[in-house]
Amino acid sequence: MKLLIHDLETKDFEKLYPNSLDETMIISNDGTIHHCIGCFGCWVKTPAACVIGDKYGDMGKSLSKCKEVTIISRCCYGGFSPFVKNVLDRSISYVHPYFATRNGEMHHRRRYENHFDMRVWFYGENIMEREKQTAKRLVKANSINLDCKVCGITFVNSIEEMEGQIL
Repeated sequence: MKLLIHDLETKDFEKLYPNSLDETMIISNDGTIHHCIGCFGCWVKTPAACVIGDKYGDMGKSLSKCKEVTIISRCCYGGFSPFVKNVLDRSISYVHPYFATRNGEMHHRRRYENHFDMRVWFYGENIMEREKQTAKRLVKANSINLDCKVCGITFVNSIEEMEGQIL
């Protein structure tokens, strides 16, 4: 399965994906996501599931079923847009609260056996070089925490630049 997390407006999404995306779970902003409250309930009260009762509560489990994750986000000061950041925050149940050493660093232990590839597209007019460097470091850190492989980080000025390039 593929997972697509994006913050695009419906008209822009339809430009990029005019055809149906079979076997792809699409996570988009419908205005109903609640913010992670940092309670760690997904680790201790209801392992692997968020205690917040909205449709984003199984993000960790959704990641566990993926081979590929694509993130499309407006670049906000070298980071993800608030919606995409929130989705990633709500995905913390993908890992255990316990730690393991990877590459000489402490990281959360894996909860699931799958490995996925991650591709990130950042869009926005005039993204500064410093923001690009920050975003690259952020994606790399996320990939280490999620124990996944980054297959690409691309920066574009507009949605139109992505047309024909994204699968």
